[in-house]
Amino acid sequence: MKTLCTEQSPGRNRETLKLRAAALVITFLVFLFPAANGRAATLLPSWNDSPRRQAIISFVAAVTDPRSPDYVVPEKRVAVFDNDGTLWSEKPLYFQMFFVFSRIRELAPQHPEWRRQLPFKAVLENDRKALRKCGLEGLKQLLAASRAGAGDTEFAAAVRGWAARARHPRWHRPFTELVFQPMLELLSYLKDNGFTCFIASGGGVDFMRVLLPGIYNLPPWRIIGSYPETVYRDGAVVRLPKLAFLDNGPQKPVAIARQIGVRPLLACGNSDGDLEMLQYTAAGKGPRLALYIHHTDAVREYAYDRKSRIGRLARGLDCAAKNNWPVVDMKQDWRVIYPAEKPAAD
Repeated sequence: MKTLCTEQSPGRNRETLKLRAAALVITFLVFLFPAANGRAATLLPSWNDSPRRQAIISFVAAVTDPRSPDYVVPEKRVAVFDNDGTLWSEKPLYFQMFFVFSRIRELAPQHPEWRRQLPFKAVLENDRKALRKCGLEGLKQLLAASRAGAGDTEFAAAVRGWAARARHPRWHRPFTELVFQPMLELLSYLKDNGFTCFIASGGGVDFMRVLLPGIYNLPPWRIIGSYPETVYRDGAVVRLPKLAFLDNGPQKPVAIARQIGVRPLLACGNSDGDLEMLQYTAAGKGPRLALYIHHTDAVREYAYDRKSRIGRLARGLDCAAKNNWPVVDMKQDWRVIYPAEKPAAD
């Protein structure tokens, strides 16, 4: 009877054992380090494989590889992000304004004069036309009044209470859920590669420092924003009903230089109010990445740019084209918009 296998020589037997041992080692390594096998495919998974995604990955690789001529030491790897329209949605109004309107109505019984004074009168009467006529100065007054006189604990409780009960008028979800999943991934990706991330936003810093640390996994001191006049009284810092600093436009680089002290390597925004922040970042020596988020998806989010009253992006688009800055197309570049959303089909 013929056997199914033939007897091997001692030399061939040793070679077979070596091959088997090598196969076992490779299998062990793949099992032990699965992330190394196809790591590039798992980076930024909610992003489509577009030139913008590749630009981000290539930039991070260049500044974090010690063998690269563009290598940057970790203490200088600073990234700054706008918040409204960049990390979460900003339509139909900046989310903080929904809180401010709620807060003004809540405080109105303590201020009977508001019934006769703009912009408060417009809020209490829900007169949007009158409110628009009040312009930026009116918004400043509302922002300051919503915070004035409240201690830190009281104000934080008011913000958290509003966030727990308020719902977005279109999506009927808590405002804190309307963050962009691809941007959450980008923040984590940068953090994993030794970047220190900051938020530099026009929103009120007291409001943001209550909600954003838990959303973006950032400490409060890495959140830069607008703030009211303050004074020290009896062991407490008291906010006054007057805005001291609006963190928008050319003031963003000023605040970044003052509070961080390091010119960012990467800056990301979505509107003309972020342009100077991106220009300041791009003007530094060595590798820099100025990144714009372009709202192009009217179905899954919103579509707007040059003519929008909120989040207008006109000068920024022109500057990005002139300087070859990546402009993320939300409709084309992002597989999902918000967390827990099903990915689009390939």
